[in-house]
Amino acid sequence: MPRQALRIESTNHPFIVKNKDICGGSPIIEGTRTRVIDIAIEYEILGHSPDEIISSHPHLTLPQVHDALSFYYENRDELDQKAEQDQEFIARLKKKTPSKIS
Repeated sequence: MPRQALRIESTNHPFIVKNKDICGGSPIIEGTRTRVIDIAIEYEILGHSPDEIISSHPHLTLPQVHDALSFYYENRDELDQKAEQDQEFIARLKKKTPSKIS
């Protein structure tokens, strides 16, 4: 099936695509539902090395992880802003619908 039919947008990175039907169009590693921002969070915030990331995500390869990190650093402001918006949305949702589990 052609990429256009799947709504896949290529990037300048061989392993990174955007698909409006997957993860709301967030950049992902092609053939997966793994978002670039999630790889960046594991690397930047959790301090995991690329080798540790592929150990946690055995469906990924080291070149895919490095490409995701490269894409993140080239688009850091945009991706960080989106991640912040996601966190704000989650906080509003939690406030509106508190957990019934204490």
